[in-house]
Amino acid sequence: MQARKKYVLLGLCMCCWLLLYYWGGLQEQLLGLITHKRGEAARPWPNWLDRDLLPGYADQAELQNGGGSGDSPRQRRQSWAGIYKDSRCRMDTCFDFARCQRQSGFRVYIYPPEKGERVSESYRKILTSVTESRYYTSDPREACLFVLGIDTLDRDQLSTQFVPNVDERIRGYPLWNDGRNHVIFNLYSGTWPNYTEDLGFNVGQAILAKASLNTEHFRPGFDISIPLFSKEHPRKGGERGWLVRNTVPPRRKYLLMFKGKRYLTGIGSDTRNALHHIHNGKDIISLTTCRHGKDWEKHKDARCDHDNQEYERFDYQELLHNSTFCLVPRGRRLGSFRFLESLQAACIPVLLSNGWELPFSDAIQWNQAVIEGDERLLLQVPSTVRAVGIDRVLALRQRTQMLWEAYFSSVDKIVLTTLEIIKDRVYSHISRNKFMWNALPGGLLVLPEYSTHLAHYPFYYLNLGISPGQEFTAVIHATSPLVSQSQPIMKLLQVVSKSKYCSQIIILWNSEKPPPHRSKWPPMPVPLIITDGRRKTSSRFLPHAAIETEAVLSLDEDTVLLTSEIDFAFHVWRSFPERIVGYPPRSHFWDPVKKAWGYTSKWTNEYSIVLTGAAFYHRYYHHLFSHYLPSSVRALVDRTSNCEDILMNFLVSSVTHLPPIKVAQRKQYKEMPTLQGTKMAPWANPEHFTQRQECVNTFASWFGYMPLVHSQFRLDPVLFKDHVSVLRKRYKDLERI
Repeated sequence: MQARKKYVLLGLCMCCWLLLYYWGGLQEQLLGLITHKRGEAARPWPNWLDRDLLPGYADQAELQNGGGSGDSPRQRRQSWAGIYKDSRCRMDTCFDFARCQRQSGFRVYIYPPEKGERVSESYRKILTSVTESRYYTSDPREACLFVLGIDTLDRDQLSTQFVPNVDERIRGYPLWNDGRNHVIFNLYSGTWPNYTEDLGFNVGQAILAKASLNTEHFRPGFDISIPLFSKEHPRKGGERGWLVRNTVPPRRKYLLMFKGKRYLTGIGSDTRNALHHIHNGKDIISLTTCRHGKDWEKHKDARCDHDNQEYERFDYQELLHNSTFCLVPRGRRLGSFRFLESLQAACIPVLLSNGWELPFSDAIQWNQAVIEGDERLLLQVPSTVRAVGIDRVLALRQRTQMLWEAYFSSVDKIVLTTLEIIKDRVYSHISRNKFMWNALPGGLLVLPEYSTHLAHYPFYYLNLGISPGQEFTAVIHATSPLVSQSQPIMKLLQVVSKSKYCSQIIILWNSEKPPPHRSKWPPMPVPLIITDGRRKTSSRFLPHAAIETEAVLSLDEDTVLLTSEIDFAFHVWRSFPERIVGYPPRSHFWDPVKKAWGYTSKWTNEYSIVLTGAAFYHRYYHHLFSHYLPSSVRALVDRTSNCEDILMNFLVSSVTHLPPIKVAQRKQYKEMPTLQGTKMAPWANPEHFTQRQECVNTFASWFGYMPLVHSQFRLDPVLFKDHVSVLRKRYKDLERI
């Protein structure tokens, strides 16, 4: 009986639920039908009282006829799938790692252009940057990565730079292999009116290094988003950022600015047509003009004349220099030239480009440099930027300068950043971490082959709160045969070995005669290592495995120093481990008559070079000197047996953007007389100075700018040359002549 009652109750409950569902749904349908018959329109929400005063971004007809792409999301996906059949490519599935595991390592090959090939100026800069990089190879059998010789930057069919029949031509490459291990550079894709991401050929399994990439089509960990840059963008070096010094408070004359084109129809017009809503003519300047294109007057609207008149009242460069935030809305494509312009000007970019995969997003943490807005919430932008605090403004502004100078100031840096990101993916076990990419001096100057630990690099000590080691290795560059026990090098060995901070001494033997037996050298309290320099001047900066300390004391064989001078310089270096710290200063200057850089050895209060004949620096710079600088520059040093010290100063200053540090010394630095039977000192050669003048200009040309920085800063010991008792002075010997 109990079981029967239970089943009856369950059946009644089921019937009740069915009746409620049926009658409830039917009642809702009847209510809707009755409402429709009465002609009552659905109440709009929200019910704005000032609806007539708030014009829409676009009317219904514009949205249907030309305001957007006109394609549904499914149609866009189908179009993309037809163009990029390997849309699910990842490094593990579409890249041949075996090509990169050869002895040659990471090498890049460029297909030779065909005779009469049209190549744009921008693409020529890209190819030149690859050719002059340390990764280039002319042998395709050594290559890990391939770059097309065909110009693929502009794939707009209406452009004069458009190259037809790319599909047929790349299929003719014997190493194409459906695009595996190929990288394709592109700035412009699609054409009027929809500007889709159609490149006009099937990229297959090739890596896309593309501007204005949409997150919907971006293949994470495979493609690389690059910035849109103009044809005037410099190939090397580039201008420094405009932020010379931070002012507190950091606010500028204008809070927010934009000045640019307004599109009346087509994709991208919705956002820019609405920009006038936030313009107040006071601290927010948002100016647009429809005066562009051949037939702009045919499409101009009621606002055009007023907008054009207001547009001419303000200078774009003046706005850039004097605005805290710069609006970067999308144009026809997601990317914009204003993005790089804002970074350089230290005008914090406020992005209005929904779906844009930001440049080098794999490596750069953009939330530390930009503010990402939403195109649909334009009216919230003014209140958003007003709410940004002073500390945040300072941090954002400083980060724009770091990113600009590290990755975007030249085509060369954009290309090298692209290659380095791909290399990090290939060799993920020795790759840079996010901190290395987003901290000074930037990922391009951090070579993970040296180490993947932050504590092994001199420029991270301050961030990590650590200090360098308390010992140094002395490296003495010897070029003269040992013919007498009274030669300067013998005295130098004794002086250096007496330092309590000296861990070991390495003699880099670069003489034409073989080095003498160990018994010919004086006994010392520290290990003495003789190594073959292969008679190359640049060998003094090779990353010798015997150097185990962080600090390196570089010395010429004829250097004259006291132990107390060495100890004091080492103490100074431990406070500035990222810089060169030493004694003999030199300087550079610009000669307006010759329109070239000059070099001077005059003793003045200003200097920009500290010679490595007596200087401390971090051992990482040996690795950077040997693996970052091109072989052609190092070959110049070996060919002339000169300028290696100038080149090292160029390198270190390019990393730190700071001058070296000069410390107090006695007036003597070199032994003036040359002993009989020894080689003449190189600085005594009349051609020596002329060669150094030429080197300064050659190095400046390779770097693309002058990295050397002038300084009048000199560090002396406490009470140095003060008229007090010598018993109170720690470095008494420095004042003796």
